[in-house]
Amino acid sequence: MAVDSASSGCPVDHAKLEPAKCPVDHTSAKSEPKRPVDHTANAKPEPATCPVDHTRSLKAFMPNSPPVNPSNNMPLVPEQTSTDASHLSTHRTVSSIPRAARYESAGPSECPALDPQTDNWVYPSEQMFYNAMKRKNWAPHESDMKTVVPIHNVVNEMCWTQILEWERMHENKCGGPKLLRFEGKIKNVTPKARLRSFIGYQLPFDRHDWTVDRCGKPVRYVIDFYQGKADPKNPSAPSFFLDVRPALTVEGAWDRARRFFGF
Repeated sequence: MAVDSASSGCPVDHAKLEPAKCPVDHTSAKSEPKRPVDHTANAKPEPATCPVDHTRSLKAFMPNSPPVNPSNNMPLVPEQTSTDASHLSTHRTVSSIPRAARYESAGPSECPALDPQTDNWVYPSEQMFYNAMKRKNWAPHESDMKTVVPIHNVVNEMCWTQILEWERMHENKCGGPKLLRFEGKIKNVTPKARLRSFIGYQLPFDRHDWTVDRCGKPVRYVIDFYQGKADPKNPSAPSFFLDVRPALTVEGAWDRARRFFGF
């Protein structure tokens, strides 16, 4: 039986096969990404600035208001005036309360020093106090400022004196405690004041929280302000009672117990 020579060949047509090549299309691949460069290595360091925007919260309510100091909610510019208080004094009294250094890790900062000669806190002027009360929707009288401002300053000095009495319980090798910040919390009645009111005592008319820098450690004190008993010899003179004590932390509770039991 004859065999067809054509059928005896290889069934694959090698002429139509493409030559072997890499399955990856290198021509369509993107160029190799460049090694990232740290462009900041040769950049000049920017001068240190205060990390807090002191004007943000005030501008939200009063866009045309001047910047304020967040530590005491007073304007940074003592000459700030209003149309009805321009004749009030702009003189500010330097307190005896040392101001703690702030933002030390940021180096020299643009946060203003209240008194560069003593580095102490400075009390607001009559004009600043009046304008601050107006901003808080109170109804101040210009004629009262000559009395109110000195009383405010004296009460703050009393607070600091009592804080120093507590701080004497702790050894301090850093030049003594310094006031880091203070906050008014008139709407937050302390548990102690609330308990006293249950047994017939009046509630405090104000409350502050003062934070002291004790060798770099922040320590908070709570202060309740009460109306004091009138002096029989001078009934018209203002009288105040201050309840100053460490905040109720573990360390604060221990300090309270030490004073109470006398050890």
